Amino acid sequence: MVIAVVCALVTGCGPDLSGTKVRIAAGLNGGVYDKLAEALADAWAAQLDTERPEIQETHGSPDNIDRVRAGKADVAFVAADVAAAKSAGLAALARVHDDYLHVIVRADSPVKSFAQLRGRKVAIGSPDSGVEFLSKQLLTASGLTGAIDRRNLGIDEALPALRDRQIDAVIWSGGVPTPSITEAVQTFGVRLLDITDLADALRASSPVYRTATIPVTAYNLAEPVTTLVLPNFLVVPTSMRDDVAEALVRGLFDARDQLVKAAGAALSIDVHPAIETSPLPLHPGALRYFRSLKD
Repeated sequence: MVIAVVCALVTGCGPDLSGTKVRIAAGLNGGVYDKLAEALADAWAAQLDTERPEIQETHGSPDNIDRVRAGKADVAFVAADVAAAKSAGLAALARVHDDYLHVIVRADSPVKSFAQLRGRKVAIGSPDSGVEFLSKQLLTASGLTGAIDRRNLGIDEALPALRDRQIDAVIWSGGVPTPSITEAVQTFGVRLLDITDLADALRASSPVYRTATIPVTAYNLAEPVTTLVLPNFLVVPTSMRDDVAEALVRGLFDARDQLVKAAGAALSIDVHPAIETSPLPLHPGALRYFRSLKD
């Protein structure tokens, strides 16, 4: 990045934030990360009286976090399990929203449990994506690593493939309801697999995983489904100046209404759960913002 950016974001050239440049590692075009990043870029540009942040289209969380660690991005949307695995040199501005694990099969599929996917074709997410990272944890916990035919397909490719019986299942992590899954329920019929029997092993693999229930009303399910909940963080390098980090966090919450219009996932952005970023520490500037709310 140009010297001006490094100066503004890392070395502390002065308290004036005007002219500060920010690069946001988002995700695939049109995804939740991308939609939130676009809205946040508009808000930060107006609030900080600076040029609009650069939005970087990426493969997802692993790619995002690698860009921040390599100095190629300044802010990134990252799933908490990926952040926990690659935490060196990183801090969180806030916990922004939660995703839910979906293991999707056709309504007429004979598969009733995750173990029954052995030997079948399963979409595990796009290459280098957060979904792929989570899928690998799920396969390890279930003992199915190497025992399924893995297909690197994102949700937009995977659901049509499931419809056409080219694959047997789709692993996805996203909001509830995910619109494309709702559409699949209505057009060709799908259901979700319960992962209760894998929950303990998954929680043991990473402290960020917790269980929750997807209610029947989410997708017109026959019964509630137990699954994993995975937080998402807004991540920055620990070298970011405290005043910049504080301004970015303040801007995030000031822009909540704009973010909600961009993506429904932003409804869960709230100052109370936002401080829950363990095992990643809150950036000192972010901590200063949250403490200021108590004054």
